[in-house]
Amino acid sequence: MVLSSVLGFPRIGPNRELKKITEAYWGGKASVDELLQVGKELRAANWKRQKDAGVDIIPSNDFSYYDQVLDLSLLFNVIPDRYRKYDLPLIDTLFAMGRGLQRPATGSSPAVDVPALEMVKWFDSNYHYVRPTFSHSTQFKLNGNKPVDEYLEAKAQGVETRPVILGPVSFLFLGKADRDSLDLDPISLLPKLIPAYVELLKKLAAAGAKSVQIDEPVLVLDLPQNVKAAYKTAYEAIGKESGIPSIILASYFGDARPNLDAVKGLPVAGFHYDFVRVPQQLDEVAAALNSNQVLSVGVVDGRNIWKTDFSKALKVIEDAKAKVGADRVIVATSSSLLHTPVDLENEKKLDAQIKDWFSFATQKLGEVVVLAKAATNGQQSVAKEFEENAKSIASRANSNITNDPAVRQRLGAVTDADKKRKSPFPQRLAAQKKTLNLPLFPTTTIGSFPQTPEIRIQRNKFNKGEISAEEYEKFIQKEIQEAVKFQEEVGLDVLVHGEPERNDMVQYFGEQLQGFAFTTNGWVQSYGSRYVRPPIIVGDVSRPKAMTVKESQYAQSLTKKPMKGMLTGPVTILRWSFPRNDLSDKEQCQQLALALRDEVNDLEKGGVYVIQVDEPAIREGLPLREGKERSDYVQWAPESFRLATSGVQDGTQIHSHFCYSDLDPAHIKALDADVVSIEFSKKDDSKYIQEFSNYPNHIGLGLFDIHSPRVPPQDEFEQRIRDIVGVYPKENLWVNPDCGLKTRKWDETKKQLTNMVNAAKVYRQKYSA
Repeated sequence: MVLSSVLGFPRIGPNRELKKITEAYWGGKASVDELLQVGKELRAANWKRQKDAGVDIIPSNDFSYYDQVLDLSLLFNVIPDRYRKYDLPLIDTLFAMGRGLQRPATGSSPAVDVPALEMVKWFDSNYHYVRPTFSHSTQFKLNGNKPVDEYLEAKAQGVETRPVILGPVSFLFLGKADRDSLDLDPISLLPKLIPAYVELLKKLAAAGAKSVQIDEPVLVLDLPQNVKAAYKTAYEAIGKESGIPSIILASYFGDARPNLDAVKGLPVAGFHYDFVRVPQQLDEVAAALNSNQVLSVGVVDGRNIWKTDFSKALKVIEDAKAKVGADRVIVATSSSLLHTPVDLENEKKLDAQIKDWFSFATQKLGEVVVLAKAATNGQQSVAKEFEENAKSIASRANSNITNDPAVRQRLGAVTDADKKRKSPFPQRLAAQKKTLNLPLFPTTTIGSFPQTPEIRIQRNKFNKGEISAEEYEKFIQKEIQEAVKFQEEVGLDVLVHGEPERNDMVQYFGEQLQGFAFTTNGWVQSYGSRYVRPPIIVGDVSRPKAMTVKESQYAQSLTKKPMKGMLTGPVTILRWSFPRNDLSDKEQCQQLALALRDEVNDLEKGGVYVIQVDEPAIREGLPLREGKERSDYVQWAPESFRLATSGVQDGTQIHSHFCYSDLDPAHIKALDADVVSIEFSKKDDSKYIQEFSNYPNHIGLGLFDIHSPRVPPQDEFEQRIRDIVGVYPKENLWVNPDCGLKTRKWDETKKQLTNMVNAAKVYRQKYSA
């Protein structure tokens, strides 16, 4: 019998219940008991949903109040000393590590002021994890029993689960050395970490768990030899222990073949591989199994929302059966379903034809079950499901929504000259100095200002037709007026309009472009309580009309200072949408670039001479391994940015922004933006500054973490600037936050920006003198 399996399920709840309760808890409007109760209810609902769908192998410990990697840091006592000294409850320590904590002393409780740990992208997804931070003094031990407790919780509800744990090699390799231990290679801590894993596994076995899924996603990366060797060290040490559950070792998001030598022969029960991303790895991964190990075949896409093509997926499963035997094959999602919306049935406004092409997390449960039945009993046992699936696949392929000949024709006419600015940067800079007349250490923000409850209420009223377009526009203009007034008062040099009219930096543009579809409740977790509703690219993309010009022109009319036009770049719109799986990423990205090129040119014509085209996903989109796919990407991704931005005159200054990735200066340089701003506040050493010290154009290294409510004092800003100008030319340095400020409150924002601007003025005065 071929079993069905799910590697993980979204924890946010169908109506964002997790977001609501965590933010209520952070705001002091809910107790810890209320927080824990909602978590328990969400877990129970998820297990029931999967059991009712008929899934055979259901995960537990895939729930988190913030991030599953951060949970593991807390569980294994990987807690830097700066979070220990306040004696916070574990749940508050978790949140302090994830988002920082700053609060005044109250009664017997001392004041707390601690920044968040570094947050980076989870491989090439738009999910962010909190990076484990190790030191020479790290002492691994179990803090609580979260995986065991949640296994028993499910068992009490009549649901047998397979607990999920991030593996020891990935946990260490994805982490970093703390600022007091920069000479530490985290993988060297493996011998100290293994006993904690063994203790946890024995506790799970004692609780009744027969099998455990241990995720080792770094198997799809180019690994140094010492990390490859760590697999044998770790799993042979774990495997020789008695009284532990059987282990399924899981990788996903890419090609594991280059690292098969590291895991071949390990004493585990089987392996899971992603055959959605790399179907061609089947022969080699099957050959690497011993005669008893099972093969979990990831054929239902955990990263996208398109229906699985049953006929293609079944062929992969049948090939796997032929290679290893039907009794050793499991049909599974390619990865955790964390990256997909919860339930398509919550979408009441989608066009019926387009909706028929989609499959969200709940629907994907049914897909793995149907495919497992087909593999066990033959396709005829689920003939109706296969017939309906084939109709959906054909409907999409043949739809006129999908194909627009005019877009294809325009893209075919693009020349190399369209992808280059008219002049090199020094010549452009001279023209921009005349146009903009900026001081030393120019200050700016990344774009958005707080999205207040009033803004959301008015947008909701407008969307429901409760206020007119004219009323809504007046409200937006009032918000822009207040944002401009505040920026002039605080002394910023290059202003933004604050983006009060925008719901999301990708969704806002997608809603105005041809070729997109949108959900009402298609929320996906990005980090913590930050959820997004990714647009869905369903067809060829074009721009019917201007998208941002009116608001930017209005904002510029309110001030004599330069006003930035704000756009999201083509790579980021692609990466932060659910892309098509029937057209190459390159073609989709360049279609987006042409649509944005029209917008950039219209902004310039409208008198906006600073235009920021954000590309925070440029690094995220980089293929995970060295090779042709990566070398192709580093050509077409920056080309797409340049195609979008190169139609303007020399005196118009093009900015771009990047955050929360391990950036490569070569990739940033290839964009040829006049000014780039980069997340920097959580970087702990001067190496990162040094990597960008030879960047030829202008740069702003972000000085405070916008995901935290913490307000750094002015002297902390001054120290940051001092560190940067020690290795970076002061004439080229901009002063700015890490990212946009939409998630913050106005009182925090005003204090943060005031301290930042005042610090810039100190250095401006120093070097002017």
